[in-house]
Amino acid sequence: MVRGLVNLPHVAPPHPPPPTPSGECSLLDKTDFLHLDIELSAFRLALIQLQVSSIKSDNLTRACGLIREAATQGAKIVSLPECFNSPYGTKYFPEYAEKIPGESTQKLSEVAKECGIYLIGGSIPEEDAGKLYNTCAVFGPDGTLLVKYRKLHLFDIDVPGKITFQESKTLSPGDSFSTFDTPYCRVGLGICYDLRFAELAQIYAQRGCQLLVYPGAFNMTTGPAHWELLQRGRAVDNQVYVATASPARDDQASYVAWGHSTIGGCPC
Repeated sequence: MVRGLVNLPHVAPPHPPPPTPSGECSLLDKTDFLHLDIELSAFRLALIQLQVSSIKSDNLTRACGLIREAATQGAKIVSLPECFNSPYGTKYFPEYAEKIPGESTQKLSEVAKECGIYLIGGSIPEEDAGKLYNTCAVFGPDGTLLVKYRKLHLFDIDVPGKITFQESKTLSPGDSFSTFDTPYCRVGLGICYDLRFAELAQIYAQRGCQLLVYPGAFNMTTGPAHWELLQRGRAVDNQVYVATASPARDDQASYVAWGHSTIGGCPC
């Protein structure tokens, strides 16, 4: 559904009108569409906040359906959430891991080409040379794999009485940055916990990115404390726009995502 519209410039002039951040929690599948007006043209960015189940084929079908819905409503860039094809958890990563290309990324390539869009494939557990990664694959309007980004900063946290999680038990960190160009702007990629590290956003801004996209699955402890705060910080510090795509909240899941897929920015 169309939930929020906000105008963003292509290359931010000295004093553009600030956009209105958009983000509301929903327990249901949804697609957030945010209209981006730039100097010479316009594009619509869709953040897909979908319910993730334990059945991979259902997740792929649901994701592709929402991507098509976004495209029919004018989206030119679409982002899925972190671990869109798999429950989020260290015990699930080995079970759901795939090669790239593989089943999930093949589906994404096909639907990107079918819809003629730039598709940021959230993330999936990737297996490569005996190691597992939390990986985002991006596809162009012709279905070509443009870039692949592996989560740099693994989510290892211990908040006594609230949450303990250690991605590094099963995952390996990435070792490189990933950007890609569109007719609308240059985009930099991060995944979830990468949002906590200001240097990554600074490097992307220095490399000419106007939009940073972080598929992420903050939880019910870190979400209310840091989700919006960190997005606004990265945006203000670097004078860029920041978009975050989360899975939908499922109170019955072993890991409950915060939701609140959002886009914001404060170039001034």
